[in-house]
Amino acid sequence: MKILVDAMGGDNAPLCVLQGAADALREFGDGMQLVLLGRKEVIEQTAKDNGIPLDGMELVDCRQVVTMHDDPVKAARKMTDSSLVRGLTMLKNGEGDAFVSAGSTGAMHVAASLIIRTVKGVKRPALATPMPGFKQNYLLLDCGANVECRATTLNAFAVMGSVYAEKVMGRHSPSVALVNNGAEDTKGTPIYREAHGLMRANPVIRFAGNIEPRDVPNGEVDVVVCDGFVGNVILKLTEGVAKSLLGMLKDVFMQSVVTKLCYLGVKGGLRTIKHKMDSEEVGGAPLLGTARPVIKAHGSSKAKGIKNAIRQARLCVEGDLCGTMEAALAELQTDETRAEKSE
Repeated sequence: MKILVDAMGGDNAPLCVLQGAADALREFGDGMQLVLLGRKEVIEQTAKDNGIPLDGMELVDCRQVVTMHDDPVKAARKMTDSSLVRGLTMLKNGEGDAFVSAGSTGAMHVAASLIIRTVKGVKRPALATPMPGFKQNYLLLDCGANVECRATTLNAFAVMGSVYAEKVMGRHSPSVALVNNGAEDTKGTPIYREAHGLMRANPVIRFAGNIEPRDVPNGEVDVVVCDGFVGNVILKLTEGVAKSLLGMLKDVFMQSVVTKLCYLGVKGGLRTIKHKMDSEEVGGAPLLGTARPVIKAHGSSKAKGIKNAIRQARLCVEGDLCGTMEAALAELQTDETRAEKSE
């Protein structure tokens, strides 16, 4: 298995990318080779200065770097010698099994759509992020790639999310819910009401109905579907609330000697909560719907985040995520065609 890694993407590249890649090879690298794309001399010098072994890593020299300020469309079309575009091109040509980058989300989304293309039945890839929940983690999609969506697109997201939850997250017969401003079938905009009807009739998923935002963090369902605007708000609000809550708890325990002693009794539990809320533990968001596995790591990823993004990529390849997703979408299209003919 060969995983392509954008060594120049992200706020902490290339150092944290190299550290994460080395950690990934050491922890779960059996049968896996990493290909690092970027400015070769910078990668080699960074590795040398920080004592990072490059064993098991192939280097591909790319002279351009896509930044967060570059126009996504221009970057995808013009910056063909960038680590981002070159990596996706290699993936398309079969020179790798998956691609990982912490670089520009917009550029990756556009470039993946143009170069890798999507599986049959998907018009727009969706960013899907595993999120911490009270009862269990859940998958949120879309969380930023598609601000506006049609009902049919949301229905396709439900299928893609269900396949990912089963193949990568290990959920048996995962449940899927649609974010809405009420649990009733009649709630929401016309698009969301139409999407509810499509999901309810969708034989490929186990639809749990609408879910209100206040219930999303409970982790009652395995997959939560919405458009990219709503998903990005949920994602960032969750991150902000988690950070604020942990900060408030710290202030409470630091008030006096007595509260500090109380902290010793719950220290283990608080560490567990912090661990669950840590985005580095997830690693990244798969770009679901692309014909080959593409993983978007957080732009501020440290070594642990990169390592876990590579782990995600490996799981996607091992579970034949894209092939299974295409088969599920084909089954959905077949059922829709049969329904239309019967009418």
